[in-house]
Amino acid sequence: MEETKKHVPLVESRLRHNILEMPKEIRKASGIVIYGRRIKSLVFTTDLAIIKNCDADAVFAVYPFTPQQSISDAIIKASYIPVFCGVGGGTTQGVRTISLAKDAESQGAMGVVLNAPITNINLLAVSRAVDIPVIITVVDETHSIDERLEAGAAILNVAAAERTPELVRKIRERHPDVPIIATGGSKPESILATIDAGANAITYTPPTAQELFKQMMANYREP
Repeated sequence: MEETKKHVPLVESRLRHNILEMPKEIRKASGIVIYGRRIKSLVFTTDLAIIKNCDADAVFAVYPFTPQQSISDAIIKASYIPVFCGVGGGTTQGVRTISLAKDAESQGAMGVVLNAPITNINLLAVSRAVDIPVIITVVDETHSIDERLEAGAAILNVAAAERTPELVRKIRERHPDVPIIATGGSKPESILATIDAGANAITYTPPTAQELFKQMMANYREP
């Protein structure tokens, strides 16, 4: 008997109907269940306007500056979806990463993200200081995944540019059950390739607010 496709009701407001949608290919990912919530898509941004107007499952709030409590607090308070906060690992290391991780947890973050250069000792200290998942970024084969997991990493964040699917596949062969978040790029084929390689969830870098506004203004100028 052919399965009948169920109708999905769509509820919109008079004004808030033009939201930023995540690529539909991400729905093919298995997702990672954290505290009973399944996470498949993570929007990679700190832009509050985009965070408030997208359909991602979570926010991946990592930025190229020293992490600041005021930034993570503002994002968590403004977001209606879970937030994963960057707490250093590159320029910021040592005791400060532990303090930032504890602050992010108290602010309500679902997890904290550490950058690739972090040492295993520092990673272990952070994982013992908080009771939320610690995500470690993996950019190449420099660090042993086994050692990262032993040091308390709960989730791997694979960010190896065009080599991401290849690196995800290598990790998945040795660690069939470890949760993996990975960058999927902007094209459908690259997202699917990353998922097929074994990624459970995808981080998506959205267009900037300026790019989105440019498109809107172009529509306004049409007769």
